[in-house]
Amino acid sequence: MSSMILNILFASLVLATSASMVPAHGPRWRAATEPELRKLIPARAPVVKENIETEFRTASGVTDARGKFIAGVVMITAGYSAEGKYSHFFITQVPLKLGTMRLAPGEYVFGYQRIDNDLIRLSFYRASNGETIGTVDARVNRKSSMVRSLLISPPVDGRASIQVGRFVFEYKIE
Repeated sequence: MSSMILNILFASLVLATSASMVPAHGPRWRAATEPELRKLIPARAPVVKENIETEFRTASGVTDARGKFIAGVVMITAGYSAEGKYSHFFITQVPLKLGTMRLAPGEYVFGYQRIDNDLIRLSFYRASNGETIGTVDARVNRKSSMVRSLLISPPVDGRASIQVGRFVFEYKIE
């Protein structure tokens, strides 16, 4: 009888401990693996009426425990109508907030314009039709001198960052 009570107490303790280790805000995010990104990132991104080649070696993304992704890649736009307007293809399978802009799950493209030495303005568009979604400002990353074509960091407590070149901005999962 006492061993049964000990087993029940032990099981209760294990459940209580494991429940406290589960984040209250949702699933844990991690960097996506190369095979996962290869399944998600198209070799040619569908942008308006064109299929623009992507440069897979620049792909970056994150995934959660439920199989949802946030990912992007540089597009090779030379010779396409997107040249000078879009530079990156971006996919989100969860709602995001970037600055004051909100992105619903979907496929987007973005380009950027340098404002000054410390700031670029990224403009997001719906990939399917080129509709303008909004802008977000990215500042020089003072925490690292590393320059990346694109680096999407996994969210911690729902917040994370995206780095384009040497510029970075925060995003939040809605």
